[in-house]
Amino acid sequence: MTIKLIALDLDGTTINNDREISKRNRAALQKAAEQGVNIVIATGRPFSALPADVFEIDAIRYVLTSNGASITDLAENKTFYENCLSPLATERSVALLRQYPYIIECFVKGIAYIDGAYYRQVERSGKSFRDVEYILTTRNPVEDIYQFMLDHKGSIENININFEDISEKPAMREKLLTIPEATITSSFAHNLEIGGATTSKAEALRQMGKLLGIDSSEMMAAGDSPNDIAMLKACGFPVAVGNAVDEVKAVAKYIAPPNDADGVADAVEKFVLNG
Repeated sequence: MTIKLIALDLDGTTINNDREISKRNRAALQKAAEQGVNIVIATGRPFSALPADVFEIDAIRYVLTSNGASITDLAENKTFYENCLSPLATERSVALLRQYPYIIECFVKGIAYIDGAYYRQVERSGKSFRDVEYILTTRNPVEDIYQFMLDHKGSIENININFEDISEKPAMREKLLTIPEATITSSFAHNLEIGGATTSKAEALRQMGKLLGIDSSEMMAAGDSPNDIAMLKACGFPVAVGNAVDEVKAVAKYIAPPNDADGVADAVEKFVLNG
């Protein structure tokens, strides 16, 4: 088996529970890059919410953000691929979501936006069912998130619905599936995400393969959440970290240790560096 490209989810996969890319993970990726392997980050985060660690690792040149809605070449500081929601999908999403009290975010041109009232509530109280620091440092408040989406309906990478009560998530997912020209996925237990009709980490990775002349059989991918499944299926060697959800583990050829035990390094060392 020859691996020429490694695609890595960030949260819950490459990043540990201290929100860092560990020394062992960094070393393994650097060694792989020195052997000519392309290291690609594939995350649900928008570009502006990427952790500093990503930019500190010379081995990482390409990042697929917003679940594959955008690909950026870090060396050239240029976004060269976009796959956004259609105006129709955005309009239908807004019409549906206005009826519910959920916390809505959207990503436009690599930047995350959130309803201003909720942002100020979190800022004042210091409380949220999500990570408060992450919200306040990565989200930009706007006064009317729905009007904002309509005003930018040609350039929305992702719409994120957050559920304080996750028991409401399955019913909302069924409603979201009625939106035309859209895909529905999830990055973690408390959210659902609306992307474009063909937006996925898998499709963005196919674009990377064309760019670099690498066949899918020569790719390794690692992930932990439902939004990673298509990407893992599209690669020759899919890896799930030990903390991955069961449906991700079901499509993996190898179950690595958890993200907090350097699962990425374990897989890279076994199948790339010593393969």
